[in-house]
Amino acid sequence: MSGTYKTGPAPPDDAGAVRFDTKIAVLVRDDLESWQRLNVTAFLVSGIAGAHPQLMGEAYEDADGTTYLPLLGQPVVVLEADAQTLRAAHQRALGRELAMSVYTREMFSTGHDEANRAAVRAVRRDELDLVGLAVFGPKNGVDKTVKGAHLHP
Repeated sequence: MSGTYKTGPAPPDDAGAVRFDTKIAVLVRDDLESWQRLNVTAFLVSGIAGAHPQLMGEAYEDADGTTYLPLLGQPVVVLEADAQTLRAAHQRALGRELAMSVYTREMFSTGHDEANRAAVRAVRRDELDLVGLAVFGPKNGVDKTVKGAHLHP
């Protein structure tokens, strides 16, 4: 396997593993600071989860009976890409009509959701300074959309 993320065949020892027909992938710019990558990833995944509540699993509970919030019920792959690859993935996601959340560089300087939405609204689609995006959809379509991105280290 090259450094590019592809879904390979399942290892033979995972006979009981759950297979998903859909995929969630997050792409973050490779030139961001670590705290920015984490922040962008959290915001982008919240967009996918908010728009697709059926992806959420059940609440967690520890052995003492303490309950915890539910998490996504399927894995999320986090990838990194340069600006050009991120723009290409954005265009492919649009062409495939995949559910997508975006994070632009301008959003680092805002302080709340309304200002974030205004920052995105102020820029034409092809001129967005994307630093991250998340996509959700059929596994094959997501894999083709994120082509050229690499697993985040």
